[in-house]
This record gives sequence, structure tokens and C-alpha cells, in this order.
Amino acid sequence: MQALSRFLPASARQTLSRDLPASVVVFLVALPLCMGIAIASGVPPERGLITGIVGGIVVGLLAGSPLQVSGPAAGLAVIVFEFVRQHGLDMLGPVLVLAGAFQLAFGALRVGGWFRAISPAVVHGMLAGIGVLIVLAQIHVLTDAVPQASGLDNLVAIPAAFFNFVTGEGNRIGAVAVGLVTIAAMIGWERVRPASLKVLPGALIGVVAGTALAGFGALDVKRVEVPEAILSSIGLPAAELWGRLAEPALIVMALTIAVIASAESLLSAAAVDRMHDGPRTQYNRELGAQGVGNVICGFLGGLPMTGVIVRSSANVQAGAASRASTVLHGTWILAFLLVLPWLLTLVPTAALAGILVVTGWRLASPAHALHLHERYGLLTAGIWLATMLTVVLVDLLSGVVLGLVLSLIQVIPALRKGPLKIEHAAAPERAGVPELRLSGSATFLQLPRLTEALEKTPVGGEVRLSTHRLAHIDHTCLEMIEDWASRRAAEGTRVAVVGGEGTPHRKLAAAVAAA
Repeated sequence: MQALSRFLPASARQTLSRDLPASVVVFLVALPLCMGIAIASGVPPERGLITGIVGGIVVGLLAGSPLQVSGPAAGLAVIVFEFVRQHGLDMLGPVLVLAGAFQLAFGALRVGGWFRAISPAVVHGMLAGIGVLIVLAQIHVLTDAVPQASGLDNLVAIPAAFFNFVTGEGNRIGAVAVGLVTIAAMIGWERVRPASLKVLPGALIGVVAGTALAGFGALDVKRVEVPEAILSSIGLPAAELWGRLAEPALIVMALTIAVIASAESLLSAAAVDRMHDGPRTQYNRELGAQGVGNVICGFLGGLPMTGVIVRSSANVQAGAASRASTVLHGTWILAFLLVLPWLLTLVPTAALAGILVVTGWRLASPAHALHLHERYGLLTAGIWLATMLTVVLVDLLSGVVLGLVLSLIQVIPALRKGPLKIEHAAAPERAGVPELRLSGSATFLQLPRLTEALEKTPVGGEVRLSTHRLAHIDHTCLEMIEDWASRRAAEGTRVAVVGGEGTPHRKLAAAVAAA
């Protein structure tokens, strides 16, 4: 550690004792997920590892969220799988470069706050739909079969997969056994692991258990295929491919990847901010860093990247104190690729499918819908359901667009009550206490302006939110204010909701109290 610390800045050397072990934990979490997401995307596993390396080293150095970890995300696996099927793997690089350029433009135009304004019902509905699609596809991979092109096709093909499981070629029963052992080991370890071994993630334990079963049982199942020179897949896209970026379908695909990757990254960053007391996310800087990462991944042949909540939460929980942990985890992935690539060939694809079944199931959890229904009503939960079903039955872009349209329709009655007005004043009965007076309708359309006003309030002491003339507040604003109040409470600020009555006042008071 002393030899390594000589090459680091003084600030990083001070936190190395926390960042170094945290980076090992994140590396162990990321390794199986990078490979599994690549296989779920229909591409070789080393391409997922390339994205993990770039996300760790490059984006880790540039990120606006110091403790967030970036890499290949399950949320984009469905899009990449369909794209590769239609346009080929070689075309993914140029499209990813264009998507990264879009993200750089988003950051330069300072639109990071608008991505946070996307309704949580739409975001969670999108993620739930993606989770369902992942589970439906990986059920087939669990039997050493090839998944179909769409979620509906995968659902319809499940009965045939059962008969092939019994009578098909190869050791289908062995593959299913490997997958089930992986799932059982992963979930079981997460529930019973002792505190002294908390650094060992369930995903790694699951893959080791599935690989051990296949190895010691001499099972003839599909395994990860790795080229002899594993870094040979790195190469610039062919010159003739760049001209195709003028095709409207490819421009739409690049924009779709950019928007979804940006939204997922910034929502993940907001969640990471709630887990620690360190520096807050600079959202436009984070967008620019993600754009740089995706441009590099496009040139190197990697997968699209986002900020990933699973790896980020592992980073925070392992005690990381600075971005050095994220950078080091990318370094460990690179070292693994260079020194121990032969280990990858021992891993059954069914074991990685088992990891993704669990990941997809957790994404599809109805807990988000129940939360939305309990706190914000049936209509908001309905937007979640409509988004999720459209993602599964049609495609991801259609689901997100439908969710956004329904969100706009939902706020139309509120807009008739007048636009949101924010006045900065001092509490009349308590001199020196800052007060934000809210009037009109607070909806996700005004979220960036409301966020900016809240962030400008002083830290420490008391801050008042006056709702005397507030006619409406939607769930997007409520969740943002709850997050802000929670962070301010940790910094010693008391937030009080005053001056009003009725439904908007009660909802806002409940959100602040929940913080």
C-alpha cells in the first residue's frame, strides 16, 4: 500500500486505507455482472469488461458523483440485444460514439436537472419492464438455449423451452442445475453471510458455486467463450460504418441510448447522494463524464455504460471515501483481463444467467408500484403499470414515451391552477429564518427551478417552506423535496412546513417528516 500511495495525490493518500478495500469489493461485484450483462446483450463477455474498465478508470476520474460506479447496465441490455440482432455488432461502436456525443451536449447545455424531472412512475415502470424482459430472456439461457428477439416471443417460447429441457441436445438438465445452484447460493449468501465476510458479494459466491458444480460434476454445459488474445476485440470501427450514422433509425437509437443512460445515471447518482454525507453530485459534470465514457467505449468496442446503483451502493457500504475506489476497481478489472483471462472460460453461461435472473427479478419488483399507490394514488401507479407493460409488449422507447405522455396528461388539471411561483423571504415572526413561499402548482415541469431554489437555502439552523397559496404538488416534486430535506437534516438543518392547510400542505409536511 505504501508503494502505491507514492503515486497518488495527497488527498487520495489520506483515504487510501478506506478506498483500497472498497475497490476490491466493487471489483468482485462488478466482474460477474459485466460478463453477464454482455451475454444478455448478445455480445462477447470481454466487451462488458471493457466497459467496466472505462467506467472505472476514465469516468471515475471525471465523474460529478465521486462515489458512483459506472459500467455496463442491465437496463440497456435489452436495447443492445435487439440492436445487435438488427444491425450487427460492428455498428454498435459508431452508434455508441454518437450517443456519447449527445450526452456531452446535454452536459454542455446544462440540462442535467431536467433528467431528474422524469416522473419516478415512468422510471420505475421502465426498469420494471426491463427486469421482466431480462428474466424472460435468461430463462432460456438457463437451459443453454438461445433467447428470442422480443419479450413476447420469449414468453410464448417458454413451453417449448421446457420440452427442449427434457429432450433437447446437450446437457440441458445440467445447465438448469448450474443456474439454480447459482441463484440459491447468491440469495442464500446475502441472507446468512457473517459480518466478517460482508465484503464477499452474493453474485460472486453464486458464480463460484455454479462453476464449481459444473467443474466437479464434469457437466457438458456451455461456458463463456474467450478469444486467445482477449484484448483483440478492441479496435476502431471500420471507416465505412461511420457514414451510416446519417440513417434516421440509427440517430434515433443513439438518442434513445443517450437519454436512457443519462436518466439512469443521474437517478443512480441521486440515490448514492442519499447514502453518504460527502460531496453532492454535480449533475452536468456527471453527464459529461458519462458522455466521454460512452465515446471511448464506442471506439474500443465496449457496451453502453451508465452509473449503476448496485455497484455504487456496494462502494459506499464498503466504506469508500473518494473517487480513488472507483478508479482502482477499474484497474483490478484490467489486471484480471491481462493476467487471468483463462479463468473466464471455466464459467458456465447458465451461472451468469442465474445472476441476471435475480437482477431482473429485483428490477421488476412490484414494491415500487405499491409505494406509488400508497403515497400518490391509483393514477400514478397506473402510469407505472402502463409504462411497464408497453416496454414488455412493444419496446422500451414506446413505453417511456407513453409514460411521459401520461405524466403530462396527469398534470394538465393542475396547470390550470396557475404556474409555480417561488418567493424568497424571511419568516415574519422569526427574524433571520429563511422562508420559501410556494404558490400555484408544483409539478415535474418546474422541478429544476424548485431544486435550484431549495439548494440555495442556507445550511444549518431552520428553513421554512410556506404552503399558504400552494394549490397542487405532484409526486416528482414530493420525492425531490423529501431527498433534499433528508440531506439537510443530516447537515443540521431543520426544515419546517408552515402557513397552509389542505391536501398539498399535508402531502408536503408528510414528505418532510419522512425525511
